[in-house]
Amino acid sequence: MAYLQFNKGELVNLEYSLKREVLSTNHAGGYLNTTIVCCNTRKYHGLLVLPVANFNNDKFVLLSSLDESLIQHGKSFNLGIHRYGDIYEPRGHKYIRDFEIDKYVTITYRVGGMVLRKEMMLAHKKEQYFARYTLLEANSPTTLQLKPFLAFRQIHTLSKTNLDADTSYREIPGGVSFRMYNGFPNLNLQLSEKSEFVSNPDWYYNVEYKEERRRAYESSEDLFVPGYFELPLKKGESVIFSASTNVDTPSALKGKFEKFAEERSSRDSFESCLKIASKQFIISDGEKLSIYAGYPWLDKNSRETLLALPGIMLYGLDDKKRFRKILEDFVEREGMVPHSQGCKPDVPLWLIWNIQQYAIYSGSNRGIWKEFGLLIKEILNYYKNIGQADSVALHGNGLLWAERKGYALSWMDAYVEGRPVTEREGYQVELNSLWYNAISFAIELAKGAKERDFTEEWEPVRKIIAKSFVKAFWIEAGDYLADYVGHEGQNKCVRPNQLFTCSLQYSPLSEIQKSMVLKRIKQELLTQRGIRTLSPQSPHFKGEYDGDEFSRNSAYHMGTARPWLLGFYIDANLKLHGKSFLQKAEDLIAAFEEDVQIHCIGSVSEVYDGDPPYHPHGCSSYSISVASLLWSMRLVSDYKKIMV
Repeated sequence: MAYLQFNKGELVNLEYSLKREVLSTNHAGGYLNTTIVCCNTRKYHGLLVLPVANFNNDKFVLLSSLDESLIQHGKSFNLGIHRYGDIYEPRGHKYIRDFEIDKYVTITYRVGGMVLRKEMMLAHKKEQYFARYTLLEANSPTTLQLKPFLAFRQIHTLSKTNLDADTSYREIPGGVSFRMYNGFPNLNLQLSEKSEFVSNPDWYYNVEYKEERRRAYESSEDLFVPGYFELPLKKGESVIFSASTNVDTPSALKGKFEKFAEERSSRDSFESCLKIASKQFIISDGEKLSIYAGYPWLDKNSRETLLALPGIMLYGLDDKKRFRKILEDFVEREGMVPHSQGCKPDVPLWLIWNIQQYAIYSGSNRGIWKEFGLLIKEILNYYKNIGQADSVALHGNGLLWAERKGYALSWMDAYVEGRPVTEREGYQVELNSLWYNAISFAIELAKGAKERDFTEEWEPVRKIIAKSFVKAFWIEAGDYLADYVGHEGQNKCVRPNQLFTCSLQYSPLSEIQKSMVLKRIKQELLTQRGIRTLSPQSPHFKGEYDGDEFSRNSAYHMGTARPWLLGFYIDANLKLHGKSFLQKAEDLIAAFEEDVQIHCIGSVSEVYDGDPPYHPHGCSSYSISVASLLWSMRLVSDYKKIMV
């Protein structure tokens, strides 16, 4: 019995099944993403979605879907499902009896005396979708028919019938090839067994995507169906369908499917699901490695890369070599101090935090200064010498002031009608916590390397920050930290950004002050799905993340719960409370085991409603959500080892 599975009663209930998605990636930017009944509900869904080099490596849906039909005695049973307006046609989901994900997706259909098993996956490091069909039961001669739906469009757009589309095809071994528009790669559709392709070109109009309509976006498109494949299938026989940008040898498809399947890991536990999910974010582009922020629509992002990297590569996969490789490629791509970070002044400090996590994971600071000292100095001097015209400035009190009119300069970067929802201009609490932590870490490394000049230069700065930080941020009457200190003084909204001050290795707060901050976070921000972005006691709190883009962006950082903040919460509490917090930490992590069967099967979502029952939203598979849970698991595991 598979760890992740659904039964007939769950699958035929579209209200249930259409909310649950499957994801398979090729670790090179391509993906397979659809619902567990193979009905696409988003414009981002598709069986073969790939970056296209000729179009700036933007992602394009090539093969949108594939309808299977079983034919006996001249009667056809279509196993596909599409939505047109408010009508589903065909309704092939009613034939599904079982669904499970282990190494790949497996769906079993029963139609009368016929039982068909479909197994789907995307090949690693290849631009190739596989589906293996096995006829498990049949009492009469049976024909399998496969009807491809082609899109050839960018993931953020929708296709419409047009005269520019090239609807012709050319024959290739075991199948046919299409290229609907110039600049695209060929889409080669092949079968491992001899089949007949029946050309019957037609456009299917107004295919509706339920989730896009719910989010108030354009939600219908026209898909091109060139015809269909037909082949006889006997009981016990299997056939492989391949969709690829390369032409394959038909007779080799079965062996390739088995080889790729054998190389995959099993999803047999909550932790194994998270580790497999984490691997899906690691993207190989030639010799370069990077972290994909979230599926299906987020791409590379400097801040999210650095927030996800330690949890994925160190605490999840125990892979120091690739951690260093991704960090090195990041610095090479972005620069020693990333030039693109004018609106992200915290990012260079998260880079130092990554180096710090590497040292913690390694269990020693030995060699860290020699290897990374130049980079750390470059970053610290960037802030020390930055001009007043920049979006961040170092003031005489040692604190960093971040301000750029009309821009959100922190991770709370949602915009509504071109204006930031949470501009937070001034002394941001997390930016200055990272600043203090980075300097303190650098001083410790320099002392170990006996670099006296550095410590003499930066130790006075550290002391000034420690004194100024508490004076600026501590709210005496509330016993917590201001979210930021702007032109009008302390912003007293209870937000999670003060959490970093308690979690980072070096903090200007006392243990008593940390305890007070964590108590406030527990009382007002902690949920079963992470940490809220704003206290419900605020009049601006929005507990539901839904509706059109305006409504969602207005709520994005105004109350939604974030799993990725949970790692910092658990880390801070274990440091402060030790053994007494261990059971609570395990409970907070275990709560997400249910969640890996709710949105993207086997993974964790980007955001959740801030109010019960905490519905998932945003990217269905989010890198720093997964990374945070893997980090939290390691924190608990390491603490248990200390107790033994």
